[in-house]
Amino acid sequence: MLYDRDTIYVIGDAQTSVNNPITQQYKAFFIGLVVDTTNHKIVDAGCASTIPLTSQFVRSIFVGQNMLSFDDVVGEIKRRYYGSSQKAIIVAFKDAQKKYKTILNNREGGESSPSWTG
Repeated sequence: MLYDRDTIYVIGDAQTSVNNPITQQYKAFFIGLVVDTTNHKIVDAGCASTIPLTSQFVRSIFVGQNMLSFDDVVGEIKRRYYGSSQKAIIVAFKDAQKKYKTILNNREGGESSPSWTG
């Protein structure tokens, strides 16, 4: 899939519980989000997971959401995702949202993008 020039890629990360299979495999949980900066819509998403279905399902939660609407996204996560990584997904999204806001502020101020975006 090709992405429009107005999209950016942001990663958010979080710690998961020690007994979580994702932690055992990756040492942390992370989510990658492709965001259209013209309307703040999430156009694609992927996450650390041990089975592809998890990443596909998490993608279905995020795609179409507004990157700046924390409560709406968290509500959707809580309503639909009942895996052991639910809290980590929320924390990772919050981390990605914080980075996204920093990127937007830096763009408006004319500064270069932070190195942790990609």
